[in-house]
Amino acid sequence: MPDVLNQDIQYLPGVGPRRKALLEKELGIRTYGDLLEYYPYKYVDRSRVYRIGELSADTQFVQVCAKILSFETFDAGRHRTRLVAHVTDGTGVADIVWFSGAKYMLEHLKVGVPYIIFGRPTVYGGRFQFAHPDIDPASELQLSQMGLQPYYVTTERMKKSGMTSRAVEKIVKTLLEGLKEPLAETLPPFITAPLNLMSRDEAFRKIHDPRRHDDITRAEYRLKFEELFYVQLNILRYASDRKRKFRGYVFKSVGAKFNDFYFNYLPFPLTGAQKRVIREIRHDMGSGRQMNRLLQGDVGSGKTLVALMSMLIALDNGFQACIMAPTEILAEQHLDTIASFLNGMDVRVELLTGMVKGKRRREVLEGLADGRVGILVGTHAVIEDSVQFARLGFVVIDEQHRFGVVQRAKLWSKSDVPPHVLVMTATPIPRTLAMTIYGDLDVSVIDELPPGRKPVVTLHKYDDQTVSLYSGVRRQVGAGRQAYFVFPLIKESEKIDLKNLEAGYESLCEVFPEFRLGKVHGRMKAAEKEEEMRRFVSGETQILVATTVIEVGVNVPNASIMVILNAERFGLSQLHQLRGRVGRGSDQAFCILVSKRKLTEDTRKRIDIMCDTNDGFKIAEADLKLRGPGDLEGTQQSGMAFDLKIANVAKDGQLVQLARDEASKIIDDDPACSKSEYSMLWQRLKALRKNLPYFGEIS
Repeated sequence: MPDVLNQDIQYLPGVGPRRKALLEKELGIRTYGDLLEYYPYKYVDRSRVYRIGELSADTQFVQVCAKILSFETFDAGRHRTRLVAHVTDGTGVADIVWFSGAKYMLEHLKVGVPYIIFGRPTVYGGRFQFAHPDIDPASELQLSQMGLQPYYVTTERMKKSGMTSRAVEKIVKTLLEGLKEPLAETLPPFITAPLNLMSRDEAFRKIHDPRRHDDITRAEYRLKFEELFYVQLNILRYASDRKRKFRGYVFKSVGAKFNDFYFNYLPFPLTGAQKRVIREIRHDMGSGRQMNRLLQGDVGSGKTLVALMSMLIALDNGFQACIMAPTEILAEQHLDTIASFLNGMDVRVELLTGMVKGKRRREVLEGLADGRVGILVGTHAVIEDSVQFARLGFVVIDEQHRFGVVQRAKLWSKSDVPPHVLVMTATPIPRTLAMTIYGDLDVSVIDELPPGRKPVVTLHKYDDQTVSLYSGVRRQVGAGRQAYFVFPLIKESEKIDLKNLEAGYESLCEVFPEFRLGKVHGRMKAAEKEEEMRRFVSGETQILVATTVIEVGVNVPNASIMVILNAERFGLSQLHQLRGRVGRGSDQAFCILVSKRKLTEDTRKRIDIMCDTNDGFKIAEADLKLRGPGDLEGTQQSGMAFDLKIANVAKDGQLVQLARDEASKIIDDDPACSKSEYSMLWQRLKALRKNLPYFGEIS
C-alpha cells in the first residue's frame, strides 16, 4: 500500500472540504500521512468510570456515566447564554456547564440518554460541576476497551469550529480502522531486528490508540528513531557526496611564515586545546579534500589565533586567505588583532568594509587581484563582484549564522576549486544539536581558556537594590575601568523597550554625572552606531548604555562590568554571550544580572545557572533543555527552523547518537547510494528530502 498515506485528507469520512481547509490552514495537514504524523501531546487514563457519589474536592480528571435530567439556560450578557445540564447516575447529581456553544449542545444532547462525561470536577453551589467536559453517548464508547485517551493540540479557530482534540482523535481512529492492510515498512529488518523496533504500522496504531503506557514508550522510540535516522542519513549522504566530489587544494608544507610566527612572534604559549585543533586543521588541509570544519570555542578561548595560524599555512603554500565577519566593528577588531600578532612579519593584511572607499579601496582590490595582499579581513563587502582574488585557498567565517547561504556561496565562487572553510562560533553548541544543525561539518572544540584569564564573577541583584549596584559600578569606573548597561530590546515591544532604554540612559546620566556615557541600539543609523562603539573602544566613553547589539564581537579589554537589566527577559545563551564582553583583560570582571523579585521557576533556574558556571557548553546544554532547539540563539536567523514531528534533540540525545551511528554504517558501506540491499532506504530518503529538517549546507 505505497500511496495510501498520500491520499487527500478531504476524502476521509468525517472530514470533507470545510474541515480539510481548516486542518490545512491551522496545522498543515493535507494527507493521511500528515494526520498520522500529528502526534498526541499527552494521554489521560480513561480506564475507570467513577460514581458521582465517589467524587471529592481534590479529585482530578475523571469520567462518570450519567443521564441528563434537564437543561437550564441563563443570560450571560452581551448576547451570550450559559447552559447548565443537570445529570445523575443514581448515586448523586452533578452539573455540566457551557459558557459558549449552548445552541449546539441543546441540538445534540438528549434528556434521559446516558453519556460518558470526562473532565475536572469542581464544587459550585454545593454541587459538583464539570465545565466544558468531553461528552459522548455511552452507547458509542466501549468502556471495557477504554484505556489511555490521546490529547492533540488544537487552535482557537479549530475549537470554535467544533474541531476539538476529541474530534481529531475520532478522525485519526477512523483512518486507522480504514487501513485494512499494514502500512509499508520504511526501515529494513537488518536495522529493526537488532534494535528491537516495532513495525511502522504498529507504532502508528499504538501512538494514537494505546492500551498501556508501554505501548506509548515503544511506539515513540520507533518513530523518533526513524525520524532522526533519516535526518542523519541525509546529512551524512550530503557530507559524503561533498567529500567525494569536491577535491580541495593540497597544502603540503608548513613553511617559513608559520614557523617564523610560531617561534618568534607567538605572544603566549598555545593551550593544549589550541594545539589539538591546529593539528586537526593541518590534517584536513593536506588530505586532498576540501576542509569544512566548525570551530567552537567560548568567548576568549583563542579562536582568532588558531584561525590566523591556519591562514599562515595557506600563505606558505602560495595561497591567499580571507576572514569574513558580520559587522564592521568586529572586522576592524579582527584586523587590529591580526595586525598586532603579525607586527614585524612580511605579511600584507588589508581591511575591506563599506567604509573603505575611493583610492584606498582600489589599492586593496588591486592587491587582492595580483596576489600581494595575503590576508583580507572584511564584512559582506568581500563578496561583491568587484572583489577578485589571485588564489583564494582558505576562508574563515566568524559567527556564520549571521550570513545567508547565498552570501556564503558567493565567497566560494571566487576560487576555481572550493577553498578550505573554517566556520567559527563563540556560541557553544550542544553535541546533539551540532550533529543535527552542523552534521556535515567536522567539529573542533577549544575547551580551555588561555592561562591568566580570571573567570567573570556573576551576581544576581533585584531591581530594588540599585544603590549598592551603582556604588560598585562607580568604584570600578572611578578606578579607570569601563562598564556596560544592557537593556532588553524585543521585537514584540520595541517601542516600549526603546523608551525604557532612553529613560534608562537619562537616569544613568543623572546617577553618574562625573562619567562620560554613550548609547547604542538597533534603530540607530549604522554610522552613528559605529561611531558610538569606536568611542567606547577607544576609552573616550566610560559607560555604554546599549541593547543586545553589543552581544557579539566587541572586544574592550578595559571593560570590567556588565550590568544586564531585566535579565529575566533574556535566554541563557544570550546572557552568556553578553557576559563574554567583559573579562577580556587581566582585571577581575563582574556581570550583574538585575531582575524583578517575582520570577518564574524557569527564569530562576536560568539565573542560578549563570551565577554557578562560566562553562559555555554547560550553559548551552541547559539552554537546550529549558528552551528547546527551535528557540536557540542563531537557529532562527539562519533559517535552521526545526520541523521534527516527534523527536526532540534536547531530550533524545542518545537516540540522535544511535541514529547517526546506524546511518554512518550505511554511508560507509554504500557511499555511492547504489547497493540493492539499501534500495528501500535510498527510495525513502528521496521521498522525504523535500520535508527533512536539514540546515547545514555550509558550503
